[in-house]
Amino acid sequence: MTKMIQCISPVEGRVYAARAPLSPEAAATCVARARAAQGAWAGRPLADRIKLVQAGVANLNADKDRIVEELAWQMGRPTRFGGEFGGLNERSNYMAGIAAEALAPMVVEDSGTFARRIEFAPHGVVFVVAPWNYPYMTAMNTIVPALIARNSVILKHASQTLVVGDRIAEALHKAGVPEDVFQNIVLDHSGTEKLIADRSFGFVNFTGSVG
Repeated sequence: MTKMIQCISPVEGRVYAARAPLSPEAAATCVARARAAQGAWAGRPLADRIKLVQAGVANLNADKDRIVEELAWQMGRPTRFGGEFGGLNERSNYMAGIAAEALAPMVVEDSGTFARRIEFAPHGVVFVVAPWNYPYMTAMNTIVPALIARNSVILKHASQTLVVGDRIAEALHKAGVPEDVFQNIVLDHSGTEKLIADRSFGFVNFTGSVG
């Protein structure tokens, strides 16, 4: 029997959420879907990608009341602190605002003899392993620029904040980000290690301790 990934609420010690981890085969299928979807996503105009990602962030803000209460049950942050929306919005808006300049080709030489420039290519599939302590802000720190920069993204959130991944996926998909371009998946440690060892991704963003 598959061992469930559980979020044990620090509020009263009960199981707040539980999910079955993906099998290695199912996880590999998710990666294949993300890789197949990335090309069409990369072909969309930059302004469209920014608009869709910002709409996803707006959807999270619209769901603030539910999110703040869920955070309290999952990781113990009191509701009076209101979640992470200040930092989330500030960082997301900043990254969207600098995207056109940051992703533009760097002109090295434009003379009568040579035209040389450095162009930026997407990594392909970006894997985000997010922590529980600031589960929205730290995850979106990578998700927002990765999607804007033409990558597809797979999120594996911490077991203590299982529901956060669900909410991010709901918000982005409702905004119009294709379901294969952004995927929230549940993995155990061995499943996560296997995907990374198999070099499934073009980039891995991990936030957490050495252990």
